[in-house]
Amino acid sequence: MNRIVDYPFELRPLAESEGGGWLVSFPDLPGCMSDGETPKEAMANGRDALAAWLRAVEETGREIPHPGQKPNGKFVARVPRSLHAP
Repeated sequence: MNRIVDYPFELRPLAESEGGGWLVSFPDLPGCMSDGETPKEAMANGRDALAAWLRAVEETGREIPHPGQKPNGKFVARVPRSLHAP
């Protein structure tokens, strides 16, 4: 089984219209997310959510994705200085 710390995560503040606080999500694992009032609390709750997600998938016999296998759609391109913003 993969180690929990190997899964990349995204941590972002929630707008007041979303309830405030912080949201942590795991892009490799659909629907695996949690929140908290502070970044630290969101991360602690996220670790619990990740462990529960992995346990549930394992119990149903489905394959657990390896960390970092989901393409994120991001790419890096070098551009000439003439295209940089002033």
